[in-house]
Amino acid sequence: MKLVRGAWKLLVGIKDALVLIAMLLFFGLVFAALNARPGTKAIKDGALVLDLNGSIVEQPAEPAAFAALSGQNTPKQFRLRDVVRAIDTARTDGRVKALVLDLDGFTGAYPAALGEIGDAIARVRAAKKPVLAYATAYTDGSYRLAANASEVWVNPLGGTLFMGPGGNQLYYKGLIDKLGITTHVYRVGRYKSFVEPYTRTDQSDDARAASQALYGTLYDQWREAVAKARPKAQIAQFLARPDALVLAANGDIATANLRAGIVDKLGDRTAFGKRVAAIAGADTSKPAGSFNTITYDSWVKANPLPTGGDAIGVLTVAGDIVDGEGGPGTAAGKMIEKAMLDGLAKKNLKALVVRVDSPGGSVLASERIRLAILEAKKKGLPVVVSMGGLAASGGYWVSTPADVIFAEPGTITGSIGIFGIIPTFETALAKIGVTTDGVKTTPLSGQPDVTGGTTPMFDTLIQAGIENGYRQFIARVAASRKLSPARVDAIGQGRVWDGGTARQIGLVDRFGTLKDAIAEAARRAKLDPAKIHAEYLEKPPGVLAQLAAGFDTGDDDTTTGSDAFGRIALDRRQMVARAVGDMKRLATSGSIQARCLECGGIGPSAGDGGDARLLDLLLARIGL
Repeated sequence: MKLVRGAWKLLVGIKDALVLIAMLLFFGLVFAALNARPGTKAIKDGALVLDLNGSIVEQPAEPAAFAALSGQNTPKQFRLRDVVRAIDTARTDGRVKALVLDLDGFTGAYPAALGEIGDAIARVRAAKKPVLAYATAYTDGSYRLAANASEVWVNPLGGTLFMGPGGNQLYYKGLIDKLGITTHVYRVGRYKSFVEPYTRTDQSDDARAASQALYGTLYDQWREAVAKARPKAQIAQFLARPDALVLAANGDIATANLRAGIVDKLGDRTAFGKRVAAIAGADTSKPAGSFNTITYDSWVKANPLPTGGDAIGVLTVAGDIVDGEGGPGTAAGKMIEKAMLDGLAKKNLKALVVRVDSPGGSVLASERIRLAILEAKKKGLPVVVSMGGLAASGGYWVSTPADVIFAEPGTITGSIGIFGIIPTFETALAKIGVTTDGVKTTPLSGQPDVTGGTTPMFDTLIQAGIENGYRQFIARVAASRKLSPARVDAIGQGRVWDGGTARQIGLVDRFGTLKDAIAEAARRAKLDPAKIHAEYLEKPPGVLAQLAAGFDTGDDDTTTGSDAFGRIALDRRQMVARAVGDMKRLATSGSIQARCLECGGIGPSAGDGGDARLLDLLLARIGL
């Protein structure tokens, strides 16, 4: 009998192994097929279509392995440098008869990124190549891009109203008090407003003044850029009195846009497609309004990054700075440290560029990244920092090893200050009759006690540690920028600055893009900028992530445009997602933080981040 059972187990084991091998072979073949598919077809003449149905970021997050197969709606993220390269290569390639910007599903980017892409589009237009933009309704961000087009189209049933940066922030103090949660806040920085939603019911005067200055500058930059791209458009009038212009058009927003010169043409997608077909050729195998198309993915693959010449390392610090490990799109300290040290050991790097696009996060992880960057300096490599959309708080901390710092006028930076938050629940527990007691051998036994509350001694010690951390932050910036600690403290205090002001006060050296920073690093290494290539020190996507990306064919026609009411619905969802995310951050924040609050309301839509995914999970759990 034992022999029979043993034989049966052996057979079951063999069967399971064969099934596993078969599954691995199947997915391996699928992956190989999908990986080989893009780029196998020759690029034919047509219009290069940038269907930007998502956000533009410095480093896209890795897609979930089987999100596409499960029907999960995963917002797309486009890599900034790929978008810019696609536009610039299209400008001089005769196969590209026109550049088409499909902005119906665009969910935003930081002002600096919008400026860089807008400039690239303007270069195509200046080269006399047609650029056509289409949307049902443009947002401020999508219009920043569309304004550079030679033809701007809008749906007759849509129309555009400009909002400007700013808006309300959620404050949870009233809810926290009702729940009986005690929020212990330890911070340094007069303007370090990240903690205010948990400690106040409204915005402090200092935070309001800082936000007004930042948003005002970014608003002015937006107006100047749009006015430069479309000098005949009545932008000022549409910003000051949109109601008068819309009422004069009998409530027809699209017609008001047309009369003000904000758009050039009214038409649905079919009409727009026919216009593009007249330039790039009609695709007669498809319905009316179809035209010869060059897809974004195929074009990017057909125009890869150069690999010749000496290597300039580019270390990307993008997303929230967190302890431990994490995937692309998150600046995990351990992951970035490993990428930096592996690059120094395995690549023959001649210089280093640190590309920063982060609102900050863990001080411990920020310091870990900073020390890894210093290893490059110890080897004698020039270190240049290139700030993207934002490099605030921890994002500035990791920038301090730089020999020179590049930024854009619209870069958000500064926010030199740190804080820590510990919630305790003694009052909430008391409301339901739960108390705590126990033996303590030292004044710090059991601290921080999330069920019984913290002690004055513990609060004093933690606040002292926060103040020491701030002094270290100030010292690093002072040494890096050759400023006195008193001067850094004066421009620090958690204050957030735009890139233009940051340059004036000494936090930034020059204006320029990542390309400019790489060229400067080459010059500092005594190399010819024309004979180098960027060696990106990033972990390549895993097999499953590549498989998931392969299932996205780029032919998704499900995206539909939204009018003003659709934007209201999106804003409502984003607010709920932010509230859910804020509660998670309050409950799970486990380290001293250097993070920027103001940065969250300026860049890509909140619907693209972890807050939205958390909201989706919550709604799924409760059956909505």
